[in-house]
Amino acid sequence: MASDIRTSELKEPVDVAEYLFRRLHEVGIRGVHGVPGDYNLVALDYIPRAGLNWVGNVNELNAGYAADGYARIKGISAVVTTFGVGELSLLNAIAGAYSEFVPIVHIVGTPSTLSQKDGMLLHHTLGNGNFEVFSGMSKNISCAMAILNDPHEAATLIDNAIRECWVQSRPVYITLPTDMVQKKVEGERLKKPIDLNHPPNQAEKEDYVVDVVLKYLHAAKNPIILVDACAQRHRVLEEVHELIEKSNLPTFVAPMGKGAVNETLPNYGGVYAGDGSNEGVRDRVESSDLILSIGAIKSDFNTSGFTYRISQLSTIDFHSDYVRVKYSEYPGVRMQGVLKKVVAKMGKLNIQPGPTASNKIAQEDKKMSNNEVISHDWLWPRVGQWLQPDDIVITETGTANFGIWETNFPKGVSALSQVLWGSIGYSVGACQGAALAAKEMGNRRTILFVGDGSFELTAQEVSTMIRQGLNPIIFLINNEGYTIERYIHGFEASYNDISQWKYTDLIPTFGGTPENSKTYQVKTKQEAEDLFNDKEFALAGKLQFVELFMPKEDAPKALKLTAEASARNNAKQ
Repeated sequence: MASDIRTSELKEPVDVAEYLFRRLHEVGIRGVHGVPGDYNLVALDYIPRAGLNWVGNVNELNAGYAADGYARIKGISAVVTTFGVGELSLLNAIAGAYSEFVPIVHIVGTPSTLSQKDGMLLHHTLGNGNFEVFSGMSKNISCAMAILNDPHEAATLIDNAIRECWVQSRPVYITLPTDMVQKKVEGERLKKPIDLNHPPNQAEKEDYVVDVVLKYLHAAKNPIILVDACAQRHRVLEEVHELIEKSNLPTFVAPMGKGAVNETLPNYGGVYAGDGSNEGVRDRVESSDLILSIGAIKSDFNTSGFTYRISQLSTIDFHSDYVRVKYSEYPGVRMQGVLKKVVAKMGKLNIQPGPTASNKIAQEDKKMSNNEVISHDWLWPRVGQWLQPDDIVITETGTANFGIWETNFPKGVSALSQVLWGSIGYSVGACQGAALAAKEMGNRRTILFVGDGSFELTAQEVSTMIRQGLNPIIFLINNEGYTIERYIHGFEASYNDISQWKYTDLIPTFGGTPENSKTYQVKTKQEAEDLFNDKEFALAGKLQFVELFMPKEDAPKALKLTAEASARNNAKQ
């Protein structure tokens, strides 16, 4: 048989699927999430050959949430679905990752290029011969598309997609038709890693922006630093911490920025979220004559319902692709280079100290009678006292998302939440992904706080945690339904009620045994206090599931304020 002339010209031929998965390994991915389907099965055989592990999730939506959590810890992730039914089930999670700047490589196994060309009436299609409709749905929530229909372009398209995923910190979409899996591409390319670096700022433009920033910074009488989510997503935390520590300026975080700053630093002051800010924070931030705002995302839940009272005339915004000084914008100037030079040149600044953050529990909340119920005012500062350095803390949209604002973290804690997209159930899948990433990196403790209503949407993913030998500590807040939605509208309405499951019984149902898991039910402050003081519990040597009973009507202050603002906004005509 004559050989394929084009293949024979390749110096080191490798299959397209092998090339793709080896590139994923190169950028740090080790666990690949997803659900098998007949259009991706042959491709999945290549995963272990590339040194990767197949996770295997209960459904595609959970797989997407897990990939999101994994990426927030490891820096990037991958998820594999099948054409049509699989990829569409994933889209909610991908949209959330897009909105919150989380880099996920979404790989879709599709029918063969020949089947697509002939418009065959295949399963998982709409029956109209249109094989591009689903990729079209993903286009607006992907920063790059790689349609691998031609082996001559495949390697280039793969490299570009992975680079854009990393550089833009957003999802990308790659199709892998069944007849492309074993096509050959040039493997010699693998000897040269993908360049994941941003091009440097234009030097003259960058220096000009730095001079403008320094002019206002030196003139300010009481400047402060405010750090938000995009400082994490766009990987400038090293520069941010250098600025915080060398300037000694009072420093605060927005809710989405929790975990971005070392909260043990003496100049860390707490969470700024307008009316939902920590005690003493709002007055200090809003009285400042210059705010160095780094990576801001000024969404409704991140600002307690748009209750920021900060003038743009007293703000310098640092972003991934521009810097804005008051009302003057400098496009194409990335914050990383600017921050480095500002730190190097800033010298002595005017400093007025701000509040200091703590996990102090108010005297009236310290009561420990036998039947004293667990309140949010007591729980969240107590969690802060119990946390350890380098923990990973995941909080669900709802009471936990807002309660964690009152928790002061030890050094090195990573915080995961979905404040902007806010898809309930997200945190359970994200916990699986984060716990897997933590295991790969040395087994940091992974701790989840999730409400009962949210848990019921994605509870099956606990079975993946057990199957993968992961050891998260899961606190399920049993408060009889959708608390955040009760405070927005319909406090006693039946649509905010849920079925009361036997939650702790789910752990053995999902495969848990006394050797790999343990469950608890905690109904009083004293029982919670005893658990927090339990050294074996703190070791997190197995999966631990805590059903934490809290009053239906109780909620963090910030949640109540934000819910009221959301209700008003919804009612506008």
